[in-house]
Amino acid sequence: MAAHSISTPGSNAERSRLYNRGLVLRHLRRAGSAGRAEIARAVGLSIQAVSNIISDLLSDGWVQETGRRTGQRGQPPVTYAIRHAAGAALGIEIRTDALLAAWIDLGGEVLHTERFQLRASSPDCVLPLLRALPGRGDGAGIAADHVIGAGVVMPGPFGITGVSGQATELPGWGQIAADREIARALDLPVTVENDANAAAMAEMVLGAARDLETFACLYFGAGLGLGLVSGGSVNGGAFGNAGEIGHIPVHTADGPQPLEQVASRMALVAALSRDGIHVETVEDLAAIQATRPPAYLRWLNAAGDALGTAIQILENLTDPQAILITGAMPEAILQDLVQAITLPAHSVANRPDRTHPRLIAGNAGRMAATLGAAAHVVNTALSPRLVATH
Repeated sequence: MAAHSISTPGSNAERSRLYNRGLVLRHLRRAGSAGRAEIARAVGLSIQAVSNIISDLLSDGWVQETGRRTGQRGQPPVTYAIRHAAGAALGIEIRTDALLAAWIDLGGEVLHTERFQLRASSPDCVLPLLRALPGRGDGAGIAADHVIGAGVVMPGPFGITGVSGQATELPGWGQIAADREIARALDLPVTVENDANAAAMAEMVLGAARDLETFACLYFGAGLGLGLVSGGSVNGGAFGNAGEIGHIPVHTADGPQPLEQVASRMALVAALSRDGIHVETVEDLAAIQATRPPAYLRWLNAAGDALGTAIQILENLTDPQAILITGAMPEAILQDLVQAITLPAHSVANRPDRTHPRLIAGNAGRMAATLGAAAHVVNTALSPRLVATH
């Protein structure tokens, strides 16, 4: 399964035009609103070039005038801002048991969400649902031609690898060109990403990592994944498989085990089941956390020990500003894990001049990966780039 696909625009002039347009949009996104001269100084283009780009963006409906900036000498400059209603992005998350979808506008506001229970997560079960998704947006007042693209996330690994065949893997997707088949089903430009990377982007854009640029994000999805963000950009690795932390061995009372067999939603459900406690939903898990039965407390202690080992590795390898935990878990369980994990003293992150906690519970919510997939589409549309993402 390819993690993404790209194609270059047809000419150098077109590539430069797209790149400069992205420079202007990125500045407007960061600044909120700005005049032409201010934009020109910030992005290193001439005022005439910026004026031409702004004219095109106004004509295309991507920006709007927001008034004049007062308090300056001479004629107050006209200011411009991104028009959030100019487009919408679709985020889709394929899990082993469910398909989630979210539409957001260019400002990141959630316009609509959908959830579908899956009897199976193979392509022949999922692709028909994807074909019907654009119509679900129509029903919520989001016209199909208003959607600029789709981000799709799923648990890794992508392709056939040495860690393929796990219980958390989606069956059948490694044998097809997932990006091509999904794009055909949706009839939209598509980017396919792993769920942990998307969750990291959601926390960076919408959640607890908004003031962080370099961090690690442990994601509770089907198993346990890792999103690595450096300098504000996600590191997906050569084949989109960076962050498969759930497969690293950790020491347990029963000998070495893969981390996600001890510290994951799947492991918690199994631990509860062994004590005759059946759970199906996040709401069920929240109710269990509130009562704190012995099976839950045993899992919490074991998961805390295992994650402490993983955090020591992550901190010493990546030197992050912080590590977040997020995903398809009740917020109260994420908070319990933060309290249960003993942070290792032998770590480069154990320093007296810290400005952020070493470990933070994320707050992007249980749809973090879904929203992150949509946020990736918006981020790409509002950023300078020399290639067009499909």
